[in-house]
Amino acid sequence: MVAQVIDGKAFAAKVRGQVADQVAKLKEENGITPGLAVVLVGEDPASQVYVRSKGKMTVEVGMNSYEHKLDVDTSEEDLLALIDKLNNDPAVHGILVQLPLPKHLNEDLVINSIDPAKDVDGFHISNVGLLGTGQKSMVPCTPLGCLMMLRDHHGSLSGMDAVVVGRSNIVGKPMAQLLLGDSCTVTIAHSRTKDLPEVVRRADIVVAAVGRPEMIPGDWIKEGATVIDVGINRIERDGKNKLVGDVDYASAAERAGAITPVPGGVGPMTIACLLANTLTACCRANALPEPEGLTA
Repeated sequence: MVAQVIDGKAFAAKVRGQVADQVAKLKEENGITPGLAVVLVGEDPASQVYVRSKGKMTVEVGMNSYEHKLDVDTSEEDLLALIDKLNNDPAVHGILVQLPLPKHLNEDLVINSIDPAKDVDGFHISNVGLLGTGQKSMVPCTPLGCLMMLRDHHGSLSGMDAVVVGRSNIVGKPMAQLLLGDSCTVTIAHSRTKDLPEVVRRADIVVAAVGRPEMIPGDWIKEGATVIDVGINRIERDGKNKLVGDVDYASAAERAGAITPVPGGVGPMTIACLLANTLTACCRANALPEPEGLTA
């Protein structure tokens, strides 16, 4: 068996196209333009790249992009004051504070100061609780992207056996909640799970989000299973830097029915879902129908 490749890059482009269409409709019919504010503290190189990419794609889909770049030594008081200002700005529908923050800033305090309705990262404790109890929430972008790809590939996920390898608050836990919401039988596994290979082998769906390069070999994968690889790990191989996932792609692709590559799989979906979340937040703020297929 040779696995079907789930092309996250192409799927993300499709999602951005849907968002752009809905934004154009909002402008034409309601005179409303969704706005996304991104806050970057310091000059972390990777964060700068992400923020530039987010800003570019925000504008491309017709939204307003507001970037706030703060010095690395910005005080917590000043950062919280900016967030309060954005919370009260009706032109801003989504707020994202780029992580990681400098060590002198309390990430939990900062994230939980964002208005939950504008928390397009889905990290606010209120959104975590709403998602966990099956209520309407802002959904974390990466798990939402994974869910969209799974729904697109399978149609219904009802009754499928899913294993999420990784228990982070950003991916593992919300991913499990989303799969439960789609009526999967869900196991959250991790590095200390007893007989992890056997746990993974029984899964129809494997979501790997553990942050260890190529930790999951092909012989852990059930024949025909769908593998969603969230991992992005930089390793050196044959004297060259290479990006690999948490799954050994070559061996897993021989057993899986479908698999996401790294790069070009889950990664592009994260920004696409950030834009989708901003659109959803805008519609909710204006008591308008939410766009179909762009949220959980």
